[in-house]
Amino acid sequence: MASTSDDWSTRHSVLATARRTVALVNALVAEYPDARDVASVLSDFGEAEPIALTADDIAAMREAAGLLRAVFAAEHTHTAAEALDRLLRERAGRLRLTSHDGTGPWHPHLDHDDEAPWDEWFLASSCMALTVLLWDSQRPPGGVCSSVGCRYVFLARGSGPERRYCSRRCATRERVAAHRRSRPSTESSSRSTATAK
Repeated sequence: MASTSDDWSTRHSVLATARRTVALVNALVAEYPDARDVASVLSDFGEAEPIALTADDIAAMREAAGLLRAVFAAEHTHTAAEALDRLLRERAGRLRLTSHDGTGPWHPHLDHDDEAPWDEWFLASSCMALTVLLWDSQRPPGGVCSSVGCRYVFLARGSGPERRYCSRRCATRERVAAHRRSRPSTESSSRSTATAK
């Protein structure tokens, strides 16, 4: 549902596909994901509406998201590469180019055909994007949030310090929690010093 030729081609870029992967993995993290939330993510990333997802579609996509989570959970490049290589070998089809009968720009696919089920398309396109990111940066393409209780994944982009949290909100929550944990020991040390005098 692109409105400009720029949207038409950039929605198929590696980075846009990787961002969609993160958004879908996060939308599917709940035990019972809401099909409307998943459809909304697909729509936000340019899939044509209406998007009708059955309970079976959601269950299969959730399974695919779980497989992709292993790539995000990998702490080392070789571990992420092994996870991606296994998924490409066991779950992807042959590399092919498609324009979806002229409705989009030519772009690569690893699913079996343009009518592949949602989960096959999601897993194959995600593997391709994450593979290119790993290849390009020679490091894991993302991570799992370190904030207690958060299960979201994120992309690792740029050359700055290693990212640990999915969002500023999670990073701030962890800083505040660490500060609160450090205060009681500081206060009890102050009391002990005052008592000793």
